[in-house]
Amino acid sequence: MDIYSIFTLIGGLAFFLYGISIMSQGLEKIAGGKLEQLLKKMTSNPFKSFVMGAGITAIIQSSSAVTVMLVGLVNSGIMNLSQTVSVIMGANIGTTITAWILSLTAIQESAGWFFKLLKPESFSPILAFIGICMIMMSKSNRRKNAGSVLIGFAILMTGMVFMSESMAPLSDIPQFRNMMTAFSNPILGLVAGIVITMIIQSSSASVGILQALSLNGSVTWAAAIPIILGQNIGTCISAILASIGVTTNAKRVAGVHIIFNILGVCIFLPVLLFVQYFLHLKFLSTNINPFGIAVFHSIFNVVAAFILFPFSKVIEKLAIKYIPENINTSNKTVILDERLLLSPTVAISECYAKTIEMGELAQFNFINSAKMLKTFRERMAEEIEQNEINIDSYEDKLDSFLVKLSSKDLTEEDGNKVSQLILAIGEFERIGDHASNILKVAKKFNESEKKLSDEAIDELKTIVNAVEEIYYMAFEVYKSDNLELATKIEPLDAVIKKGVRRAKNNHIQRLKEGLCSIDTGFLYSDLLTDLRRISAHCSNISTSVIQLHDVKFVKHKYSHRNKDEDLEFKIKYQDYKSRYRVKKNTNK
Repeated sequence: MDIYSIFTLIGGLAFFLYGISIMSQGLEKIAGGKLEQLLKKMTSNPFKSFVMGAGITAIIQSSSAVTVMLVGLVNSGIMNLSQTVSVIMGANIGTTITAWILSLTAIQESAGWFFKLLKPESFSPILAFIGICMIMMSKSNRRKNAGSVLIGFAILMTGMVFMSESMAPLSDIPQFRNMMTAFSNPILGLVAGIVITMIIQSSSASVGILQALSLNGSVTWAAAIPIILGQNIGTCISAILASIGVTTNAKRVAGVHIIFNILGVCIFLPVLLFVQYFLHLKFLSTNINPFGIAVFHSIFNVVAAFILFPFSKVIEKLAIKYIPENINTSNKTVILDERLLLSPTVAISECYAKTIEMGELAQFNFINSAKMLKTFRERMAEEIEQNEINIDSYEDKLDSFLVKLSSKDLTEEDGNKVSQLILAIGEFERIGDHASNILKVAKKFNESEKKLSDEAIDELKTIVNAVEEIYYMAFEVYKSDNLELATKIEPLDAVIKKGVRRAKNNHIQRLKEGLCSIDTGFLYSDLLTDLRRISAHCSNISTSVIQLHDVKFVKHKYSHRNKDEDLEFKIKYQDYKSRYRVKKNTNK
């Protein structure tokens, strides 16, 4: 083996790892909303979580990525530890798919033209050509992502061929044969598998390297089995690195992964050695091929999962026992963990969930601030003020997270969702500010003996009721993505806008007549302005939902269209007007 073979090996490994990365990213983008839905279905049902874990890993082709994702989800409080145990077990099965794909390289040239076509080096150039055509010619992001998957697979297989060719001379070197014989020692093979996988941080890649090595007939079953077992332990390094600086429960996710994989090896290896001691299995001294590696890799992970699945609670308790509560991190509040950025689709989904929490706080503040105009309560005022601090914290952390998320390679659909999220966060924050302004006015009324006139109170009640309805509607539109309800918000906003304008004119008239004081007049005007702006923010939220579904939607044109020709708008406008009409002051 000369220096050029070493260069080829290094280049082949680079192609292989890069191909896996490109293919995984493309598969995740294609999964898009489906991956998001799968994650949302992860409940406390262990079997469902097990199936979801296997399915998601099969989709994105990386158990390490899934485990890192779980660390982020638990650290953010989105999932609990017990849910992750079964997911991790399923992920270990899902990750075996890559080995089966790579096992096709073992098809012999003499197998016939049909089977020769199944060899990856036969069809991967065609896939690469199709993939590049899809990327260059297609306008659909979904097709472009599919093209990336094909390109990634072709690069991966090219790397596999390079590695195999560079390793071919090794089978004739006595020292190499002696080294592979040494790996037949279970301890040495186990350590080798652990170290190699820890270095490249991917069990799929390390299994692929072993498959490339086996193509030359220089690896026996006895050497391959301990290495494969070690690879399953070595892959835990990604979860260990991801758990640095997180909450105790998030650290325990990595602990679950380590405990499960070590227990699987501790069960499987002694049983195999025991059987070998008494039965002297002859096949262990024969050469293994890529297909055999894929078979054993799958058998080990499936058997380990099904043996340990009934003991998932025990594994969870072991993780809790060996990773005790850390006082410094147990009370650490985390809104969104940056590890979620590894999966933009999941990150966007959880940003929506946190934005809804933010919207609920804004809703609570507005509704209760309005009630304080009638009956002021000091304890409620303190709760509203604390909520406002929390709303500002949500805005700050969500905005920072979304800026980082927007720098990722997002699909057009995900990019539009990020834009909508940024807009919604700003709208909810401003609604919270206006609710705080209403509370300040309520405090001033409570601290002074001045009151509004009965007419002003009646007008205020009407407008507050209308704004409460538009907020409920806008919030429901945002939560449920309800397009039909979104179209009903603009007419109510128009009614509120007209009602506020009339209420201000009426108050000016009352000031002229001496029915209201100037001091209360300023406060009343401020209240109406805040209510009007809350309504406008609600309208912005609803139009952002419409725009998300229709990229050609232009808000300015929509707002300034000829509404007299819009029958549906007119009908809804008249309905809201009859319920929330502010009568014109006719006093002279």
